[in-house]
Amino acid sequence: MAGRSLGRQFGWLWAANAVSAYGSGLALGAFPLIAVLALQVGPAEVSALSAVGPAVGALIALPLGLWVEFRRKRPVMIAMDLTRFAVIATVPVAYAFGWLSFVQLLVVSAVVATAKIAFNAAGGAYLKALVRPDDLLVANARFESTNWGSLAVGPPLGGAAIGVFGPVATVVADAFSHLLSALGLTAIRGREEGPAKSGKGRVTAGELLDGWRNILTHPVLRALYLNNMVVAGLIMATEPLLAVLLLRELGFAPWQYGLAFAAPCVGGLIGSRLARRVVARYGPQRVFRTVGTLRAVWLIGLVFVGPGVIGLLTVIAVELAIIISMSLYNPVLATYRLEHTPQHRVARTLSAWSIGQQLSIAVFTALGGLLADVTGPRTGIAVAGLLILASPLLLPRRPLAATGVARVTATGN
Repeated sequence: MAGRSLGRQFGWLWAANAVSAYGSGLALGAFPLIAVLALQVGPAEVSALSAVGPAVGALIALPLGLWVEFRRKRPVMIAMDLTRFAVIATVPVAYAFGWLSFVQLLVVSAVVATAKIAFNAAGGAYLKALVRPDDLLVANARFESTNWGSLAVGPPLGGAAIGVFGPVATVVADAFSHLLSALGLTAIRGREEGPAKSGKGRVTAGELLDGWRNILTHPVLRALYLNNMVVAGLIMATEPLLAVLLLRELGFAPWQYGLAFAAPCVGGLIGSRLARRVVARYGPQRVFRTVGTLRAVWLIGLVFVGPGVIGLLTVIAVELAIIISMSLYNPVLATYRLEHTPQHRVARTLSAWSIGQQLSIAVFTALGGLLADVTGPRTGIAVAGLLILASPLLLPRRPLAATGVARVTATGN
């Protein structure tokens, strides 16, 4: 996979993605850290920060899928990168002048979530038009590998930067990474094909909901969508709870907190590189069923985290198992979703998918925060770990159509 060329245009797209991903990796968990260390908030507020911003962003993004659909995708991606640069940069400025507040963090989180949904919707449509159908799995696996690589390197460096320069140092890096990503996207040559015209002057409810219609009327996509919302929601709901447990109750230093999430991300490089090989040998049906189930069985292990080295190793082991499973599963899911979405509906479908996932994360995170506020973060993690064990029941059971990612099984290409 590593030596297969997908063309110069894809190379620039991949490079822009990498710059942005590594910047965000440096700032992973920056807002919860700022909230805990600089604003002295509790579990409920930290969970609200992780829930309210993305939820509001998802609601704002509702009409964006349709807006993106009927515009050239690369300019949309550049605009969303510049938006994220501008809004994230307000955080270190406000901190420097002593103006930073919890409300500002909520607003920035919402705007960033909105821009991310629009960027991903445009990026998926652009990728489908940019590479050959048989190369989609390779391209998605490379993006997956880059994202996990950024998470392996970013948090330890981010933790060190926070220790030396203060809690907003990584936020500055994150902001400028989006600016560099926008510059990288402008380097892509070639005229992008014009989007289809809506043909209507007024947006209808049917057009806004067309992405969900494409997902929910397709039996396999529907099952994958529902499963993804539950799994993503419950896994992400434990993140702020684990931050409070490690930083406040168990006394972990910020660099240890960063290491606990960074070291397991090496597993993302393993899983993403195996994706094409595993699909070729076993087929996407078995990947969805087997690997989709494996994603769900490890989360309960976080309940047993304790202080010291043993506690740190426990977090790393659990997260490593989850990440290997996710990084193998995600490229196959992304490829299957693109293959089974018409080109003129890709942006709306990806937007609907992201909105559903963000709302699910917001709901589960908010509920987890409320539970943790009453019972403690460990109990909240335990409940999430038990609930996720039922998520494999939502995985698709019917055979998959022999297209694209399924053809890899037969051809090995």
